Amino acid sequence: MSAPTFWRCEPSWSWTSPRLADHLLWCVLDGRGALELDGRRQELHPGICAVFQPGDAPRATHDPHRRLLVFGMHFVTTPTVAPDPRWGEVMDRELLGVLARTSDAAYRRGDPIGRRQAELCLEQLVALIWDAVHNPGRGRTDEAVDEIARQLREDPGRDWTVSEMSRRAALSRAQFTRRFVKQFGMSPAQYLIQARIDRAHQLLTESGMTVTETATALGYTDVPYFSRQYKQRTGRPPSQDR
Repeated sequence: MSAPTFWRCEPSWSWTSPRLADHLLWCVLDGRGALELDGRRQELHPGICAVFQPGDAPRATHDPHRRLLVFGMHFVTTPTVAPDPRWGEVMDRELLGVLARTSDAAYRRGDPIGRRQAELCLEQLVALIWDAVHNPGRGRTDEAVDEIARQLREDPGRDWTVSEMSRRAALSRAQFTRRFVKQFGMSPAQYLIQARIDRAHQLLTESGMTVTETATALGYTDVPYFSRQYKQRTGRPPSQDR
């Protein structure tokens, strides 16, 4: 990989690339402009990122009053990792900026660990772009639902209610439930049960807690009911995992 680079495009800047010999990561962090490749056009604004592959010949222009700030690097990989289309909008601008800055700082340290850290940042950036291309349109609401799911996994023993979850996501109960099912393929209640069973398995196999202690820790007041749910989802009684 080449050295990661930030550049604030000059007012008179335009870009007509010769056909690329390698892959190019290209991310817009600020400014406005336009990008073209093979007859496709994309308006540029913060969060638009592309992965070009060998043979691509992109072109770009920008608004000289809102100059582009671009982060990029060349790299070689087989097979190609360029998505189709080549670009998408990364919604998490903060993560995008952190990965770009970390990659730059790590690479410029000049040691093997720094080089590897820069490569890992590159891999994460490419994965973000692939997700943006193949799962477009994710916005703040999707992120809010993701955050609720993370909290359920983090603290499954809490006395969660759908009303509280929907309030945290700033949605009605019906809207929240529809969004949750769309993203995770199950209702919030079923997701919580699965999170509790996953945690129960960990506690039973790693902590030495009894079945009763585990059930109580995870919010169950009826141990036989916990045991039935555990067996339904694992195929064995919880006592077998102690």
